Amino acid sequence: MGGVGVDALTEEQVVRRVAAALEAGRGGHIVTPNVDICRLATADPSLMELVWAAELVVADGMPLVWAARILGTPLPERVTGADLIWALSELAARRGWPVYLLGGPQGAPQQAARELTSRFPALRVCGAHAPPYGFDTTPAGRDLVRRKVIAARPRLVFVGLGFPRQDRLIADLRGGLPGAWFLGCGAAIAFAAGTAPRAPEWMRRAGLEWAFRLGSEPGRLARRYLVDDLPFAVRLLGRSLAERLRAGGFTAERLTAGWFAAGPGHARGPRPRG
Repeated sequence: MGGVGVDALTEEQVVRRVAAALEAGRGGHIVTPNVDICRLATADPSLMELVWAAELVVADGMPLVWAARILGTPLPERVTGADLIWALSELAARRGWPVYLLGGPQGAPQQAARELTSRFPALRVCGAHAPPYGFDTTPAGRDLVRRKVIAARPRLVFVGLGFPRQDRLIADLRGGLPGAWFLGCGAAIAFAAGTAPRAPEWMRRAGLEWAFRLGSEPGRLARRYLVDDLPFAVRLLGRSLAERLRAGGFTAERLTAGWFAAGPGHARGPRPRG
């Protein structure tokens, strides 16, 4: 959708794939695109390559789920970084794998670590660090964080710096931790810490989490959501409908059935080159 290929997986399937890879000593990177990430990646080939280079790409934004349903290739469910941080922490607690929390407001990673270990007492947090703003604008700042994370030897790293900063940093970190898995999770660390409120479950299911976040942080998010992302989402859904019409076999009944029933998904196609 919008040029971004998405893996048709449930949250449970993502956790199983990460577990199997870690058991085999293979590392990886999870990207959870929403409308904003798709918009940025579509405009910048280097960012699109960051997304396509990830081992797993799962739809965080509901407009992506809706677009897939309109196309007749529904995804099984929305899979968010804010939920994966809990699901993967539970996995790590069961397997004894250490995790590292990187990013978020000052104090948030430490508070998130306390919340996660309160839920999963066996969880080992080997590091929790909120780098100062702008650390990644200098080689010295990036190297300091890189050495700190690599020295902790985590098996799972949650990086909450926002796209594309978190994903660029993950690309740097992977060379030093080839057997670790990285989740670019945006605001998930702040959500887990309780320093930022998350939308109620009913708003998430209805695709209104963006409205809740806009109401919580209008000064920071109004332009992004209303000026940049909303027109992109409308175009994405419109193009999906036009493609379905061109493909033929479209009926209102089929569209409605696809909209309300998440049928079998479709895996990503070949990665683009060049």
